[in-house]
Order: sequence, then structure tokens, then C-alpha cells
Amino acid sequence: MQRRYFRQTSSLEERLAEQARLLRQKARSLPPGIEREQAIRKARQAETGAQISEWLSSPRVLAPK
Repeated sequence: MQRRYFRQTSSLEERLAEQARLLRQKARSLPPGIEREQAIRKARQAETGAQISEWLSSPRVLAPK
């Protein structure tokens, strides 16, 4: 079996930011409750992941203070 290769057209940071935007949009349309909180939590995780990825790929990686 041969593994499929998929070339990403956008950076990881862009994909995570888009996912966070869509999740926040979804959360706005949901009534207060567990589903809404989960969507907000996932959006925050995506934003944090994008920030960490950007930090790691920066030319001068500095330790957080």
C-alpha cells in the first residue's frame, strides 16, 4: 500500500487561525452550554497552537519569560 502525499497550500498558522475563526463563529450561534464552551476552548487551543508554531519557526527563538 502506498501512502498518499498531500501538499498543504497554506501554513500551519494560517490553517489554525482559520479553524479558530470558524469555531468562534460556531460558538456565537450556539446557546450557552457545554457545546458552546467546547467550541470556545477548541478555538483557544487553535490560537495557542498557531502562536507556538509561529514562535518556534521564528529566526530568533527566545525562551518565554
